[in-house]
Amino acid sequence: MNIRLNDIELTLPTGQRLTELLAAQEIAPQGVAVALNGAVLPRSRWPETRLNDGDEIHLFTAIAGG
Repeated sequence: MNIRLNDIELTLPTGQRLTELLAAQEIAPQGVAVALNGAVLPRSRWPETRLNDGDEIHLFTAIAGG
């Protein structure tokens, strides 16, 4: 299946979970927010969320400043 991660197209095994994608891409979940198909996905749902062909995922990193 094909997905887009931050505007980069990736081919993944069918049924891969979001947490598996993050681990495979070496993305630490701390300090990251995930939007799946335009909607922010609560962290509590990450382990159960299976990705589907055509999904668009955007990762956002918290930045401290003042």
